[in-house]
Amino acid sequence: MSERKSPTAGDDGPVPSPLAHRVPDLGALELLLAVARLGSLGRAARELGITQPAASSRIRAMERRLGVALVDRSPRGSRLTAPGALVTDWARRVVEAAEAFDAGVHALRDRRDSRLRVAASMTIAEYLLPGWLIALRALRPDTAVSLLAGNTAAVAGRLLDGEADIGFVEGLDTPSGLDGAVIGHDRLTVVTAPGHPWARRRTPPAAAELAATPLILRERGSGTRQVLDAALAAHGGLAAPLLELASTTAVKAAVVSGAGPAVLSRLAVREEVAARRLVEIAVPDIPLRRDLRAVWPSGPHPTGPARDLLGLTRPSPSEPIRRA
Repeated sequence: MSERKSPTAGDDGPVPSPLAHRVPDLGALELLLAVARLGSLGRAARELGITQPAASSRIRAMERRLGVALVDRSPRGSRLTAPGALVTDWARRVVEAAEAFDAGVHALRDRRDSRLRVAASMTIAEYLLPGWLIALRALRPDTAVSLLAGNTAAVAGRLLDGEADIGFVEGLDTPSGLDGAVIGHDRLTVVTAPGHPWARRRTPPAAAELAATPLILRERGSGTRQVLDAALAAHGGLAAPLLELASTTAVKAAVVSGAGPAVLSRLAVREEVAARRLVEIAVPDIPLRRDLRAVWPSGPHPTGPARDLLGLTRPSPSEPIRRA
């Protein structure tokens, strides 16, 4: 008859319990080293900021776990047993290795925290990020920040290629391969030069008329273009563009010159509208609201300076940030 194996046994014998279940924790080992150095459980407890009863309990628990007596206690103090002296020598090596581990991790954090690479789509890069980065510098004056500006597709590509630590985009959803959090909202608006016929009309253009009109547009891949394409899809889609430009500043300049109408973020045109260089045209029957998002590669949330920057983008309850 064949011998049945224990359910906890493998081909090479019993499976050992995890190391963490068999080895004392670092706090207990540090206590043992302090007892050995100071010759007193009470002085060791005071040095480590714990009570003497707690220190005694920790030593007893370590002795039970290891199965050997470590410390002889007497009114004259505490001294190591022979096994205790051996365990203390081994404990010293473990604690030294842990200190080296801690120093190495600290160096990694310092290297991570020494720089922050931010990628942002044009509207956020021009109109929101400067304020956030000024606030971040107050929190982390030693962190060097680099900013890469581009459209939403370019920001996503930089994050996925490992060229940026955190990104900010506008659009309808989080780009594929990234995680994100909505940090605010923005609204697009139709703008023209003051002399354009739409600026003098009593009745604003309908969505179908906007869709059929050649506009000055941002390039494909931009958050502005994505939202506009979606908003006008039910009205025949966008007409062939009058001009297609790669920056908000270039689009605004073309509209101000009288070349034609455009659809841009209210954040981007508020100064020109206030100065009457541009006129907002209401088109009430299309949705032009979009989310502003912080994005990062799928997985753990941002840490270090990226985490701090993310926190600065969110309004506090007592001092809300108004966004158009």
